[in-house]
Amino acid sequence: MHASYTHCSSPQLALAAILPSASQLTKQGPASFEPLRMFLSPLRIRLASKASRILEEAFVCKRCLQHQSKARKQFTSTRQTPFLNAFRRHQSSSIAPNSPTTSALNQAIQSASRSTSQSSWPKTSHKSVAYWLLGSAASVFGIVVFGGLTRLTESGLSITEWRPVTGSLPPRHEADWEEEFARYKLSPEFKMLNSRMNLEEFKQIYWMEWTHRLWGRVVGVTFLLPTAYFVIRRRVTPGMAWKLTGICGMIGFQGFLGWWMVKSGLKDDLFEQGKHPRVSQYRLAAHLGTAFAVYLAMVWNGLSILREHRWSQKPSEAINVLNALRKPELMPFRRLVGPLSVLVFVTAMSGALVAGLDAGLIYNDFPWMGQGLIPPKREMLDSFYSHRPDEKDLVWRNMLENPVLVQLDHRILATTSFCAIIGLWAYSRFNPRVRAAMPREVSKATRGVVHLALLQVTLGITTLWYLVPTPLAAAHQAGALALLTGVALLGSRVVVSRRGVRLVEQALKLAKEKKVEVKKIA
Repeated sequence: MHASYTHCSSPQLALAAILPSASQLTKQGPASFEPLRMFLSPLRIRLASKASRILEEAFVCKRCLQHQSKARKQFTSTRQTPFLNAFRRHQSSSIAPNSPTTSALNQAIQSASRSTSQSSWPKTSHKSVAYWLLGSAASVFGIVVFGGLTRLTESGLSITEWRPVTGSLPPRHEADWEEEFARYKLSPEFKMLNSRMNLEEFKQIYWMEWTHRLWGRVVGVTFLLPTAYFVIRRRVTPGMAWKLTGICGMIGFQGFLGWWMVKSGLKDDLFEQGKHPRVSQYRLAAHLGTAFAVYLAMVWNGLSILREHRWSQKPSEAINVLNALRKPELMPFRRLVGPLSVLVFVTAMSGALVAGLDAGLIYNDFPWMGQGLIPPKREMLDSFYSHRPDEKDLVWRNMLENPVLVQLDHRILATTSFCAIIGLWAYSRFNPRVRAAMPREVSKATRGVVHLALLQVTLGITTLWYLVPTPLAAAHQAGALALLTGVALLGSRVVVSRRGVRLVEQALKLAKEKKVEVKKIA
């Protein structure tokens, strides 16, 4: 009894004295196996092999039990099917345990597991994030145009309360409509402009403003929830996670600015003589500018993600584009794209001042303003707009509050933007060295910006000529955002970021390593 616990080979030796086990038959080789095969029948060999396995499982010493407990348990299939047998033969014959291919594969798996355990953030954001960002940008584009229609139809002051949650539901009964209409009757706009409006006419402007506010809530929810999902599921890089969080904050701030703007048109001081019941042009410009910034952030980040994936898939083409953009011939062109985008944005904000002051309803001619290219000086610098006795604020207040000078400023900025775009295109077109060095996608984006600028100038002039009709005015506002989109696309194609260069270098390195591995396996 004691011998069976000292070492587990005693049962095996006892069985070997009667009949060698199957494992011993295999180890002895073909020369020693042949006489035994002639002596024993196949049935006796199978019985002996099974008895050996039973004895090996029944008699195990303490040392072996401790060794088995420390060893890692592995699952081994005992089924004997033609497919499994063929797979085992192929696995044992194709890759040896200590072959170079197996060791390299094990090292790659271990390094990948270590990098995954260190950080679960991806190196590049998922492609679906880019498509979602561009879809959200399209929604913001739509709400900007619809907001312009709300302003042009004078519907923005129809809802006199700000209820972010309960305001999502419109009036459902006639008593609710009467209550809303009673609130609107207390506003300066109703008493000074719409005193003859009935309930049915009120419903029309109410639905415009309610749809605009509901659309804003939809934009916020459809951006906040996917942002949380992409960040929690690690579908974006850490930097992109911060950017998406910042855009969420901008959307929330945009909603606050919207009510802040509407509130400026409901103040009691608008009842004074000489006042006009309209929202503040400063707040309108802030509201529109924030919407433009949110839109451009979505477009820029969506395009950057798509570019990273495109460069990772085709690193050889990407390195050619990067080398072309780094050439000295393109440095002036690349440096001018940034100031051009700022100029176009400032021109759009001056258009918001024109809209807030209804400055498009005066001097409806182009390029003339009265008898000349500029109006008389007394109209441009009117002391009526100064709030100080010494008139030190005369110039800047007229530039921002006088409809005459505000329209002139917008004309000058728009003409400057158009000339800058044409000049940049001519520089890239007629300079032989710049034209030869410029990548094809940059050349296409430049031509697109020129076409959008021509369209925008045409819309602006016709809007002025025809006394600001609603369809043309809304199209002009949409054209401003479309022109900014074209400039942003051009900027995304000429900017060379360190992150982009690093991703291309990593993609090239991985491509070279794959080629080396393929050659080794071949």
